[in-house]
Amino acid sequence: MHPWAPCQRSEVGDKVMVLARAGLWQEVITVPANQTYLMPDGMSFEEAAAFLVNYITAYMILFDFGNLRPNQSILVHMAAGGVGTAAIQLCKTVENVTIFGTASASKHDALRESGVTHPIDYRTMDYVEEVRKISPKGVDIVLDPLGGSDTSKAFHLLKPMGKLITYGVANLLTGQKKNLMAMAKTWWNQFSINALQLLHLNKAVCGYHLGYLDEELELVGGVVAKLLSLYSQGKIKPKIDSVWPFEQVADAMRQMQEKKNVGKVILVPELPKEEPKKEEN
Repeated sequence: MHPWAPCQRSEVGDKVMVLARAGLWQEVITVPANQTYLMPDGMSFEEAAAFLVNYITAYMILFDFGNLRPNQSILVHMAAGGVGTAAIQLCKTVENVTIFGTASASKHDALRESGVTHPIDYRTMDYVEEVRKISPKGVDIVLDPLGGSDTSKAFHLLKPMGKLITYGVANLLTGQKKNLMAMAKTWWNQFSINALQLLHLNKAVCGYHLGYLDEELELVGGVVAKLLSLYSQGKIKPKIDSVWPFEQVADAMRQMQEKKNVGKVILVPELPKEEPKKEEN
């Protein structure tokens, strides 16, 4: 779930998706026209709400930073989440990509169906060991939304010429209540490397945050155009985990905090009312 990407009807009646940094958990909003994108035919409002942030992020870290090519391998953390699901679908648009995906065991069947080659239960297994059992040299790309010591593990899992793209610090989120010790530990273990080390190791480290690209309209717009083309071709499709009305936002947040979701958690102003059943004569 994310406050960036709801969908609305514009004043002229077009169905549009909105990309804005904040203020979208409400029924009525006003945004600049350059932050809106027309929804393609056949796309539902729920799909549109799950589309922009997840797929822009996944596309740019995979292709603009990761330069994903045929026959490469990739490790996707939080593979059953919104960005993870988008990344897996985009990986499937490239020939013969080996996908390692971390998620709890209950989500592995869904991951296999979506195209993950090797699901890994991060709760019961050491994912580094599991990757190396299958690919002793490591992987070409690691997508890291975790931070802390996991970023260091990701870097050391890279093959020569490999790329680590960090785009979040999920390890700082330790549940519904703040755990200051866990947060401090994650911050202390945050990965650090200097340019000379990178030179010797032949590896790349990239940082990505879509929120700081809000002025790059041409850049982001070009990515959206490519994504809409892939959607129209049926190659990508947002996966919706669940839809919640505003009044149940706490339950929606809990769904994510407890890591129960497979795909995107969506907020709507209110759920559609069911029509009363007609009594049979």
